Amino acid sequence: MKGQKRIRDYGIIIGEMQPGKKNAITDVEGVKVGHITLNDECIKTGVTAILPHEENLFKEKVIAASHVINGFGKTAGTIQIDELGNIETPLILTNTLSVGTAHAALVKYILKDNEDIGATTGTVNPIICECNDGYLNDIRGMHVKNEHILRAIENADKEFEEGSIGAGMGMSCYGLKGGIGSSSRMVKIREEVFTIGILVMSNFGVKNDLIIDGVKAGRIITEVDKSNVVEEDKGSIIIIMATDIPMTHRQLKRVCKRTGVGLSRTGSFFGNGSGDIVVGFTTANKIKHYEEEATVNIRILNENKINNVFRAAAEATEEAILNSLICADTTKGRDGHIRKSLKEYVNLVLKAFNSKN
Repeated sequence: MKGQKRIRDYGIIIGEMQPGKKNAITDVEGVKVGHITLNDECIKTGVTAILPHEENLFKEKVIAASHVINGFGKTAGTIQIDELGNIETPLILTNTLSVGTAHAALVKYILKDNEDIGATTGTVNPIICECNDGYLNDIRGMHVKNEHILRAIENADKEFEEGSIGAGMGMSCYGLKGGIGSSSRMVKIREEVFTIGILVMSNFGVKNDLIIDGVKAGRIITEVDKSNVVEEDKGSIIIIMATDIPMTHRQLKRVCKRTGVGLSRTGSFFGNGSGDIVVGFTTANKIKHYEEEATVNIRILNENKINNVFRAAAEATEEAILNSLICADTTKGRDGHIRKSLKEYVNLVLKAFNSKN
C-alpha cells in the first residue's frame, strides 16, 4: 500500500480467492495499523500497532484466539487469550528485548482512558508479540522507548506501509530483508461476503528454502549470490489474523492453525529456533466488560461452511509473507551486516516463474 509495488504487481497471483480492496488486514472494517521506525546506522528497529477497532477496547473486547506453530518466542498476553478468548488492548509488535517496554507503555495507554482498571475492576491484559532483529539492529541498546509505542498507536490508519517499516525495520526473512507484510481474502458464505485479513512480521527461514508460488526462488538466488553464507533457521514470524466473520474462540483457533499452511508454502519447516505465533480475532462479536445480562447472544459460523475460511487464511498468509519480502529495501545494519531485498533478484525469479507457466 501507499504506492509500494507488491507481489501481485509483478504478475504473481497467490491462490484462487479474491483479495479485498486494499489486499491488507485493514480490509476488515475498523482495523487500523500504525508504525514507528527507528533507523539510524546500527539502530534498525521499531514498533507496529494493530487496533482491532476504534472504540474503547477494554470496554468492548473482541473475541480472539492464539495458536503456537513453534514456541521459541517471548510473546505476552496469550495465556489469557487462550483462557478467556478475548483481546482488550491494541496488539503491539516489536523486537524481543523491547517486550517489557512495550508492555509497560501499553498498560499506561489503557489506564489513561479507563480509570476503573485496578481500582474498581480488574487489571488489563496487554498483547505484545516479538521477533529478534539482532542481526541488523543493536538490540542490546534497547532503543525502543515508551513514547514509540504510543506514537505507533497514534499513527494507526487504514493505509500503511510494508517491508522495512515499524517493527519490521530490522527483520530478516529467508536470508533476505524481511519485515511487515499484509494481504486479505474475501469469503462468500451463502449470500454474505466476509473478509479475512493477515499481517505478518517475517523474520525466519534459510535463503535456499524460499518458494514463491511453487518456484524454488531461494535456489535461484543462492546460485547467483556467491557471497551467500549458509545459516541455520533461527528466526520467527508473528501472524496477526483479523476477520469480520462471526466466530467463537474455538473456531478462530481452528482458522489460526491454517495460517501455517501459507507459511509452509513459502518454504518454512517451522524450525527448532523459530517463534511462529498466531493471534486471531473477529470484530463481529464483542464482549462488554460491564455486561449486565445473565446470558448474551452471539452469532457463530456454521462450521460446515468453514473450508473456504481455512483456504482464505492460508492464501492470505502466503501472500503477506511475500509482500513483506518484496516491499522491503536492502538494509545495512549492525557491524556492517547486510540483508538484500528480494527486489534485487525478482527479475531472475520472474524468468523462472514465466517458464513454469
